Amino acid sequence: MSFFSKQIDKRIAAYQRELIETHYREVENMYRQTRGWRHDYRNHIQTMKAYLQMGQYEKLSQYLSELEVDLNTVDTVIKTGNVVIDAILNSKISLAKHQDIQVKAKAIVPADLGNSISEVDLSIILGNLMDNAIEACQQIPDKKDRFIRVYIDILKGQLYLYIMNSSCQRLIRTGKIYRTTKNEKYHGFGLLRVDKMVEKYEGYLNRQDEEGVFATEVMLPLIDTIRA
Repeated sequence: MSFFSKQIDKRIAAYQRELIETHYREVENMYRQTRGWRHDYRNHIQTMKAYLQMGQYEKLSQYLSELEVDLNTVDTVIKTGNVVIDAILNSKISLAKHQDIQVKAKAIVPADLGNSISEVDLSIILGNLMDNAIEACQQIPDKKDRFIRVYIDILKGQLYLYIMNSSCQRLIRTGKIYRTTKNEKYHGFGLLRVDKMVEKYEGYLNRQDEEGVFATEVMLPLIDTIRA
């Protein structure tokens, strides 16, 4: 292996560690928020009961409205039972909403994918795809035009991931490789890591870069015992 190749591998390994650490912090923050809301649950109930008993229906209605807004910040949108997919998607969706990005997501997967795909590799693929989608949306000046669509399912014995997002700039393409325009430290490593993971599992990868929209399809073969 050449010196240049070793340096690239080191940078990719460093990027992977940073990515996992970032995902961990996001998931930890999401669960911390959820635990905090559950801790306050009894207090909320007591407050609403008090308003009801005193006949202060207007204040009760206002309290419920404020509570709904607070709950929306910690609600878990995706609940497949698969820990990795649920954790990554919910943390990224929460992050996207804080950036005024409209997200529609649907995931139908078994809780356990067996030995088909490493949890770390799945985290890298899904995390990078979501990060790239969020980053592209952040570049759009008009917040009304920001959106992400996610669909994950088991199709024909393969794990199918589809992520589409709005975009205001075309990606740089060299052959089959797409590169983003983000900071130079890990320029293009996110997409490159996805490419390598899909190649590792002999899967299928398709990207569509059109005016105003960017979409990625990934299919990863599953072992017979969990094929649907």
